[in-house]
Amino acid sequence: MNQSHPSQHFHAVVIGGGLAGMLAAAAIESTGATVDILEGDTLPDIPAPRKGLPQARHAHVLMSGGANAMEKLLPGLTSRLLSAGARRISLPTGMVGFAPEGWYRRWKEESQYVITCSRDLLDHTVRAAVLRRKHITIHGGHRATGLNGSRTKVTAAQSVKDGVTHTWDADLIIDATGRGTRLPAWLTKLGITGLDELRVDSGLAYASRIFRSPAGDADWPIVNIQADSRLGIPGRAGTLLPIEDGRWLASLSGTRGGQPTSDPDQFTAFARTLRHPLIAELLEHAEPLSDVSINRSTVNARRLYEKLAVWPDGLLAIGDAVATYNPVYGHGMSVAAQQALILRDELARQDIRTPGTTRSIQRTVARPANVAWTLATGQDIHYPDVQGGNPGLADRIVQAYASRLAYAACGRQDAAEALTEVMTLNADPTSLFLNTRTVWAAIRGPLRPPQTGPKFTAEEHRHLAARTATDDTEPPA
Repeated sequence: MNQSHPSQHFHAVVIGGGLAGMLAAAAIESTGATVDILEGDTLPDIPAPRKGLPQARHAHVLMSGGANAMEKLLPGLTSRLLSAGARRISLPTGMVGFAPEGWYRRWKEESQYVITCSRDLLDHTVRAAVLRRKHITIHGGHRATGLNGSRTKVTAAQSVKDGVTHTWDADLIIDATGRGTRLPAWLTKLGITGLDELRVDSGLAYASRIFRSPAGDADWPIVNIQADSRLGIPGRAGTLLPIEDGRWLASLSGTRGGQPTSDPDQFTAFARTLRHPLIAELLEHAEPLSDVSINRSTVNARRLYEKLAVWPDGLLAIGDAVATYNPVYGHGMSVAAQQALILRDELARQDIRTPGTTRSIQRTVARPANVAWTLATGQDIHYPDVQGGNPGLADRIVQAYASRLAYAACGRQDAAEALTEVMTLNADPTSLFLNTRTVWAAIRGPLRPPQTGPKFTAEEHRHLAARTATDDTEPPA
């Protein structure tokens, strides 16, 4: 990185102190700039829930594509997460997954990985690492209310705290306020109109609950039961994540017409209605530690800022302020991390005060958002009663090919690796269609016979058996 570039010496304001905002602040500060973060909440000093992030109660996975980006922005972050109890889980080795096409094999060689922990722990660890930097200051209790400037240049952000309005002059302002962003309205007040917004809503709701793991602190795989959009019925799915302190975080979901409820007595019963009852069978041996949390803010929404005819200098949007995705696919945090890394690299080679620079960067940070958008909406448009998208012939052809490749992945490692690289945001989805080896793998199909059920290691069986020995029921096979 060019440490003498003039873009290093400027002042930035980041609106939003969540994960995307913190990563953006780290990206900017690494070039030598000073950063003020405006956050409406009072952020906790320990890993704990906060008002502005209700989705934190649900399952979050940090894909390797996002984890690698975070590590580049905040060296040593991964080791700090693991020391605090987060789990680094190899894929596909550490996942018991049931796809519409069958059970994925747990190949011995690692293709990619994910990091699992509570969202509270992840946010706290990132926040602590960012706020240790001397040129970053956070201002809690400041609710951003608008922007100063014109159609061609934004010069300041405004906030209100305790009824008093504050003006924050800056060379660069970042909107990282997430799903609740008010940037489209702020742009309209500046005279910028014509913003296109895409929405695909499958009506998905998900319910989550924390359990004490029967396996204790022992290593445990991710358990994932996927929905099958080809069945023409509401899609029901579930994920069981090992997180810190010997706990499991179970998240169950259902699209319109098949959603879970907040009734704790129905949680395990709903898990039994998935395409396989494995999660329900595991939860029967686990002690619940929390109530059931429900979230219905799951619409896929994409704001095409990069296509506006006019974009003001001095302004950028990243993270969920640009696009939100059905959380079932687990890509939001990783996209924000990749966008922040792009921001750092672009600031290292461009002067933020040069006209047109922020427009150029806004177009560049749209790329990882487009990848996640393609993966999420390419699935969701096939569910019944979806709003905002109907699959055409091309969509059905793509779905058929993807299904064929997934079928091959259940019995051949090269196909599994190709899919895993895309799903963890380490490769573009087009690679599945343009790589000759991958296409040939899809055509030939699996090299090994299909698995007839979930597979656990001998050690995993021992951990479960030790806890369930006195139960009337047997642990899952």
